[in-house]
Amino acid sequence: MKQYQHLFFDLDHTLWDIETNAKETLQELYLQYQLFEKGIEDFDYFFSRYSEHNTKLWKRYANGFIKQEELRWKRIWLTLLDFKIADEKISKQLSVDFLQILPSKKNLFPYTIEILTYLNNKNYSLHLITNGFESVQLRKIQHSNLLPFFQEIITSEASNSLKPNKEIFEFALQKAKATVQESIMLGDNIEADIQGGKNIGMDTVFVNHLHISTNIEPTYTITNLQQLEKIF
Repeated sequence: MKQYQHLFFDLDHTLWDIETNAKETLQELYLQYQLFEKGIEDFDYFFSRYSEHNTKLWKRYANGFIKQEELRWKRIWLTLLDFKIADEKISKQLSVDFLQILPSKKNLFPYTIEILTYLNNKNYSLHLITNGFESVQLRKIQHSNLLPFFQEIITSEASNSLKPNKEIFEFALQKAKATVQESIMLGDNIEADIQGGKNIGMDTVFVNHLHISTNIEPTYTITNLQQLEKIF
C-alpha cells in the first residue's frame, strides 16, 4: 500500500455536520424572529427550501458567478421569497445572525474525534482544505475542538482559489511543505474534493456518507470515518 504522510481533509459534510448544525441554527432564528407569525408555519419545509437555495448558490459561488456577500444573504432572501416575504432588511439581518450562531455548533460526524486521534497517533500530518469563509471556518474548528488535530488550515480566501481548482491544492501543498506523491485528499464532494484532488494528481478518499453513486473514480471510498483505519 502506498505510504502517505500528509492527509488533507475537507471540513463541511466530511467531519463537521453542517446539515445538522445549520438546521439547529435556523430553528433558533425561526423562533427568535417569530417567522411562524409571518406565514412560515412548517419549519422543516422552510429548512428544505433554504437547503436547496444554499446548494444552488454555492455552486454559482464556486464557479465565480457571484461574490461571497451575495451568497451569504441571498440564500435567506430567496427562501423568504418562497413564502412571499420580500423583506431585504430581515434577510440581511438573518444572514448576519446565522453566521454568528452557526460556527458555535459542535455536531460532528460519528467517529470524527476518534479517527483524528488515531491518525495523529500514527504520526500522519493532518491538514484542512475548505471552500468556506475563513473567519467562519476557524470558529467552527475551534468550537468543535478540532483545532489541535490540524497543522495547516487552508481556506479559499487565503489561497484566493476554490476547490476543485488546482491553485488551492498547490497553495495547500506549499503551506504543508508536502509533495503530491506523499499526500491524499479526503472529502465528501465528488467535484470539489475528488475531482479537485485528481486534477493535481493527488490520491483521494471519497467520504461517501450519503451512499451516492458517481462516475468519478476515487482512489478509495468509505461510507463512515472509522473505515479510514483500513486505509491508514
